[in-house]
Amino acid sequence: MIHAKIVAAHGDPPSEEVCFLSVHHITMRVLLRQLGWFVFVGCAAAATHWLVAVGCVEALGAAPLLANLAGWLIAFVVSFTGHYRLTFRHLSRNWTLAARRFFLVSAAGFVVNEAAYAWLLHATDLPYDLLLALILIALACLTFLASRLWAFAHTAAR
Repeated sequence: MIHAKIVAAHGDPPSEEVCFLSVHHITMRVLLRQLGWFVFVGCAAAATHWLVAVGCVEALGAAPLLANLAGWLIAFVVSFTGHYRLTFRHLSRNWTLAARRFFLVSAAGFVVNEAAYAWLLHATDLPYDLLLALILIALACLTFLASRLWAFAHTAAR
């Protein structure tokens, strides 16, 4: 990058290779920052989901699958708010569109979560709380990709 500035200072335009490397460097910084915020917000939402679900089972005697639904609904609010304001703040200008899209991403993830959870509760002897934690971790990567590429994608103002 220093070389490009020196060359550009002498009146020669920077090469395409230097421009690509500069843009690539900026893009990687943005992506790494997004991943950091995604992990932070995702952990907060997953902890909320897990605590609400386990709390509903332990304190209220709710069935694990129903408690999982309650945990997801409350965690959705934590997740959307955090991702809209922190993780993908520069991508989406239309929060209502982002909210609808992210709800679809989250709901699809929840359907996979609930189906896998129901099956694993009956197919394994692992404790319900450990199973839920493993499933929440497994869906995080898919949620990041769908959120970045679609749910919070830049949209023109309408």
